[in-house]
Amino acid sequence: MKKVRFFALSTCGWCKKTKRFLDAHNVKYEIDYVDLLTGAERTRVMAEMERWNPRHTFPTVVVDDREVVVGFQEDRLREVLGL
Repeated sequence: MKKVRFFALSTCGWCKKTKRFLDAHNVKYEIDYVDLLTGAERTRVMAEMERWNPRHTFPTVVVDDREVVVGFQEDRLREVLGL
């Protein structure tokens, strides 16, 4: 099973589309809605995300701490998730 970390905004249409894609393919993931975080927790999560996506754009999906998919890229998600 792949380890999937999903950085998203609760109001982002592309994030919602990515979530629907992951859910439709029964992918287990950990999601952080960055816009709903505050203070030190938000700072910590943004620092983690910056490691993978210095531009801080959403959605950002990290797979197995090796691969990153920025934006909704269905083909790339299929590739890195082995779907």
